Amino acid sequence: MAQASGFAADHRVRLLQGTGELFPALIEAMDAALSDIQFETYIFDFTDSGASVAQALMRAAARGVRTRLVVDGVGTGPLPRVWAERLHAAGVQCCVYSPLGPLGLLLPRCWRRLHRKLCVVDGRLLFCGGINVLDDFHDPKHGRLEAPRLDFAVRASGSLVALASDAMEQLWWRLQAVRDARQRRLPEALQALQALRTASVTSAARRAAHGDAGQFMRAALVLRDNLRHRSQIERAYRRAIGAARREIIIANAYFMPGGKLRRALVLAALRGVRVRLLLQGRYEHFMQYHAARPVYGALLAAGVEIYEYAPSFLHAKVAVIDAQGRRPWATVGSSNLDPLSLLLAREANVVVQDAAFACDLRQRLLRAIQQAGRRMDPARYAGRPLRQRLLERIAYALMRLALWVTGQRY
Repeated sequence: MAQASGFAADHRVRLLQGTGELFPALIEAMDAALSDIQFETYIFDFTDSGASVAQALMRAAARGVRTRLVVDGVGTGPLPRVWAERLHAAGVQCCVYSPLGPLGLLLPRCWRRLHRKLCVVDGRLLFCGGINVLDDFHDPKHGRLEAPRLDFAVRASGSLVALASDAMEQLWWRLQAVRDARQRRLPEALQALQALRTASVTSAARRAAHGDAGQFMRAALVLRDNLRHRSQIERAYRRAIGAARREIIIANAYFMPGGKLRRALVLAALRGVRVRLLLQGRYEHFMQYHAARPVYGALLAAGVEIYEYAPSFLHAKVAVIDAQGRRPWATVGSSNLDPLSLLLAREANVVVQDAAFACDLRQRLLRAIQQAGRRMDPARYAGRPLRQRLLERIAYALMRLALWVTGQRY
């Protein structure tokens, strides 16, 4: 199993906002690919600009680049037949992570999802963040959006790329082994397990081979899974929050932090750190919208500033701490600060310790707060209607019940 890397100063990391910046960079890299493309995403939607990413994958596969695509069985489900046929004809190898059975999400084991968004090209270039293959102006449930979805990703080179590639390679062969075993194709399953062992053995050599020394940008890849890396992302957040001296800015789509993370934010605010949260202000899902609000009270009482973003859907999972201080810290990734991400899903975040990168992310978040953030008034929050409080209590109770069913503590 690939492990989260420590910080190394051999990276170049560029911040990308929305599909308008990510997709062109992603397609350019795919069109220049020489050997292989590894791609994982929670949602792969072929509407509008999403189709251009699929076409880039097909162009690469058609010219002989080994191209592997893994999508989540809930976020994407079975690929649309016409696109599945096109991808197969072009030579793109596709796999669905944990497809749902007849009982759907009624089985708790099906709540463990592939939520990370990763792409590695030729083992040298990594794209990582919160952006699905989903056009910024399109939502599968809500249709055409008036304003683009707010989300971020990074384009990175350096030693963390091989770490991401290792994690994706191991997941690919694990999925092949499970598929072949279920189909009683035992020789193929054994071959997949052998490939999985080979991928683990060669990981150290590949990390050494793909370093990009001399770029002087400190960064690390932090992974979350349900085996050896159960709490790495949350711990990274808590350490950075605990070390904050001046400012914390977090933008998070589904914000339901556990007790330890809430206490870290409260303590930061009480010791004089300015804490600003940019959160979802537009109704998307019952649980995520209502279950989040009961945790706001203690934060507001401590002086935390909460802003709700409503022009479009907030999908960002980013944070920046002390961007203008001596120890800047920033993260961009797929992990929400909620139980699904921090306890159940496979996630991936890139953490960067670089002033220029942190200031870039800070300015973009401040712009979103100033132009589109609606500040939550503590008095108005305390006096919210009884019906709203009831919905919040129901949603929060359902969330706690779900955690109890899975045996998780949060």
